[in-house]
Amino acid sequence: MTIQKEPTRTGTIMVQRSRSAGRVLIQSGTIVALILLILFFFAMRPDTFLSFVNIRNILYQISILAIIAGAQTIVMVVGDFDLSVGATSSLAGAVTSVMLLGENSMPIAILAGLAVGLLVGLVNGVLIAYLHLSAFIATLATMTSVIGLAYIVTGGTTVFGMPPEFNELGQGKFLNVPLPVYFAVAISVLIWALLRFTTLGRRLHAIGGNEEVARLSGVNVRWARLLAFTMAGFISAIGGILLAARLGSAAAEQGGDNTLFSVAAVFLGMTVIRSGAANLGGTMIGVAIIGVMSNGLNILGVNAYVQQVVTGIIIILAVVLSGLKTKER
Repeated sequence: MTIQKEPTRTGTIMVQRSRSAGRVLIQSGTIVALILLILFFFAMRPDTFLSFVNIRNILYQISILAIIAGAQTIVMVVGDFDLSVGATSSLAGAVTSVMLLGENSMPIAILAGLAVGLLVGLVNGVLIAYLHLSAFIATLATMTSVIGLAYIVTGGTTVFGMPPEFNELGQGKFLNVPLPVYFAVAISVLIWALLRFTTLGRRLHAIGGNEEVARLSGVNVRWARLLAFTMAGFISAIGGILLAARLGSAAAEQGGDNTLFSVAAVFLGMTVIRSGAANLGGTMIGVAIIGVMSNGLNILGVNAYVQQVVTGIIIILAVVLSGLKTKER
């Protein structure tokens, strides 16, 4: 009997170790992927990739995406997603730019752009939380309408010629680091603190974990969901205004790519923690992966269309890994 039990026990231990290794791989796969990307591009371009100038360029490139992805994280914490964040950022940047060209003061123009983001987020929240539309349908419809409004605002052209003090917000530097990087860090810290330490943050996580349990626990689910989408719209507007300042121009769809990139970043980040839930820290790792990949491929001279294919594959892998984490829960 002892001879028969020993192989069974050994086999069980091996299976358990295999499962543990699988969990560790899923748990740390995103971080490992980031490290491997950095090592690969460094090996390919050791004289360029990890230079101060290039690291600064990466941070500069991902700063707007980090803000938009932060907005997306808030919505995905409650179990939804927002397809309109990129369009909202474009409209906010366009409204701000057009108002500046109309000789309005910079504070008034920026407030108008922020108000646009707030309004779009509020509309999304009402449609989803109170009229019970699916997040996909509601934000897809909002995205389409907002893009149309952006074309109306810009007249279908690229708007440029904003005052230098506005462009300074996106092009200026402090301690040789671009200002948008500081904005991205500050906004990310605020979102992290909101989700981790506030009552609202705990309620948002509770809704994302189990909406019915959260409701039975006394959480006003509709109000919390409304706030999540409203905050996402407002934060997206900040990103759009900074993007217009960085480019020195505004166009109807110049922030459109950030929608899919933000979703990909959040899905990548969901694999970082054991619960498999959306989290700001993980999202920033996802943003870093996208930024490093894009920058590295550019340095290697890879065609932009190939980069789109690679990005699509990353999104698929992110969703698959996120699904595995959800099953693990």
